[in-house]
Amino acid sequence: MRLDSFGGYPSGMEEYLSAYGWHFSKKMCEYAVSRMYKEEGEITPITKQEVDTILKRYNINLKNDAGYDSVYVANMCKADFLGSAVVDEARMALFIKKYIDDPDGYEGLPFNRYFADTIAKGIGIIWEDMI
Repeated sequence: MRLDSFGGYPSGMEEYLSAYGWHFSKKMCEYAVSRMYKEEGEITPITKQEVDTILKRYNINLKNDAGYDSVYVANMCKADFLGSAVVDEARMALFIKKYIDDPDGYEGLPFNRYFADTIAKGIGIIWEDMI
């Protein structure tokens, strides 16, 4: 059952939003990434330092990155697209740039889309643990 059918924010979410806005905290990103997998199984997560190194390697600067948003996007790309639609690390760096700095996007887009997915899948989040 969709979580938004009950109305209002889940317990602790307002405190999370007060602290991080509509962006990934380190703990929220780790939680979200821990649930990602490929057909072959779990992925080995890409760290924030690794994302920064990849972006630097390909001279990519993000304008709209906040918190751990780019780390979430990098891991989502790895789980869902890398090795198929996104053929290599250079294209992954471009994917991260396009997703984070999408000209018709909005602030907090990665987190909002993730939150919408949790609602649609009925995944409960212990918000107090994500702060």
